[in-house]
Amino acid sequence: MRLSPLLRLLILTQLAFNIGFFAVLPFLSEHLGQTIGMAGWLVGFVLGLRTFSQQGLFVVGGALADRYGIRPVVLAGCALRIAGFAWLGHADSTATVIGAVLLIGFAAALFSPAVESEVARQAVVWEERGNGSRTRVLALFTVAGQAGAFVGPLLGGLLLAVDFRVVCLAGAGTFVLVLAGHAWLLPQHIPGRERIRAKGGVRVLLRNRRFLALCSAYGAYLLAYNQLYLALPAEVERATGSQTALAWLFALSSLLVVTAQLPVTRWVGDRLALRRSMVAGMLLISAGFAVVALARPAGWTGTAGLLPAAGFVVLLTFGQMLVAPVARAWVPDLAEDGRLGLYTGALSSVSGLIVLVGSSLTGTLLDTGLPAAVPWLVLAAVPLGAIVVLPRRA
Repeated sequence: MRLSPLLRLLILTQLAFNIGFFAVLPFLSEHLGQTIGMAGWLVGFVLGLRTFSQQGLFVVGGALADRYGIRPVVLAGCALRIAGFAWLGHADSTATVIGAVLLIGFAAALFSPAVESEVARQAVVWEERGNGSRTRVLALFTVAGQAGAFVGPLLGGLLLAVDFRVVCLAGAGTFVLVLAGHAWLLPQHIPGRERIRAKGGVRVLLRNRRFLALCSAYGAYLLAYNQLYLALPAEVERATGSQTALAWLFALSSLLVVTAQLPVTRWVGDRLALRRSMVAGMLLISAGFAVVALARPAGWTGTAGLLPAAGFVVLLTFGQMLVAPVARAWVPDLAEDGRLGLYTGALSSVSGLIVLVGSSLTGTLLDTGLPAAVPWLVLAAVPLGAIVVLPRRA
């Protein structure tokens, strides 16, 4: 794939972002529950709050990127995430954890929509020049992110043997390097990207029913995907008595995306329209939850007990390969001219609100003592509901 220097920089940005982020996030749930002593519902709420402060405020970061350009927004986001990770490493109470988590989330709400919207815009330009489907560029962006998600947990798992604070400081150090690199390499002005100063974009967005339908479906997908950090750690703990295997399951997911995302995108792009691709992905994700639900009554432990969790990770990952690049590729077709940052941010903001509510409910569901299969069957229904609300045409 012949990519411009800017696209290469933005794709490498996603790699670096995720190395720093996933060095910390997979181990946060256990830290909150075991070290700080939070109840299950509160852990779920904090994780949902982190997602909402990130995804929910993407619309702010996207609008700022439309108005001021991506460089100042990306640099500010990196600086705030450095501070947030350093704070989280020293937080020892519910209030300080929530403050650090909010800062970490808001930092991503600044830089991620700026980067994602520009990648989507550059992907459209790449497609218009006859290089192929825009989904291939967005799939490569996903691969870079998952490569970071592969390396991050392995790095975090090694450092966790020392202390969770060391893990957080390593995450902060990664973003110090990202900040320095972008201060040097990111252009002051990107050709073809005009800054928008007129108001009123949000009102038009809220009347865009097809876009809001896509937001709702993507939010249901993100809630299902977020169970990698809530339901999956609980299942691994039940099966093995520890969360040691969790890092390897995250590595499995990332390795699958790194090796299979581009071939899958190419194969699906030649055969399925945008909507059908998302439907197929949601069905795979639902099947992943169903695998664990069917196995839970048997109460398997040890290596055998990890097999349903591994099946869940594999099916969820293949579903993600179909859903995530297509959703991003769909947004430019639904957005107003010059408002791609706003619409990219709104896609994540609506989904973040869904995750905030849904994660608290999921944490409560996992703690209620219901029959073993019930929580996983309820979660299997979430991506099926996403299919119902998807826009009827691409």
